[in-house]
Amino acid sequence: MTITHVFFDVGGVLGTNGWDHQQRATAVEAFGLDDTDLTTRHDAAVAVWESGGMSLDQYLDRTVFYRTRPFSRAAFVAFMLSQSVAFPETIAVARDVARTGRYRLMTLNNESAELNTHRMRTFGLRDLFVTFFTSCWLGVLKPSPQIYERALAMSQVDPEAAVFIDDREHNLEPARQLGMRTILYQDASRLRRDLTALAVAT
Repeated sequence: MTITHVFFDVGGVLGTNGWDHQQRATAVEAFGLDDTDLTTRHDAAVAVWESGGMSLDQYLDRTVFYRTRPFSRAAFVAFMLSQSVAFPETIAVARDVARTGRYRLMTLNNESAELNTHRMRTFGLRDLFVTFFTSCWLGVLKPSPQIYERALAMSQVDPEAAVFIDDREHNLEPARQLGMRTILYQDASRLRRDLTALAVAT
């Protein structure tokens, strides 16, 4: 079946992860935080935060600002946002696919609302993708099958006509089980070859 819909993960594919262990480790060093404490508190809050159950301020209240700090909330948030860096080569692949006019491009990712909106804007994703299926708005996280089912239903696409690109194999498995084509992202040049192998014009 001809591919008509291309779903991209964001963190790890179109840019750096928004607030993963590497970014948190950088924050620990920059702000003199206790790594074990931040990790424990993050792990307890992240699923609720990324599935839309709490705001960024509520997340920070639980993880960082549960006590007085020698730095401001605004400075910490600015640092968090600065950790998001686009991957221009991969975004160029997405742009080339979009320019053909043959496909509907969408994102399918786990992210909090605030970070997701920031990355959509700073990465220029609003110009390329027609829909953003993000965990904070769908209320469910990858790799739960429900997030893929909802994205497919809302897109009204046959799974076999859709390809999903992610940098983590465990996120690809449920998509594959539903009948979607999948690509394990490694780098932009490999992605272009993998899309070509599925007859997706780039």
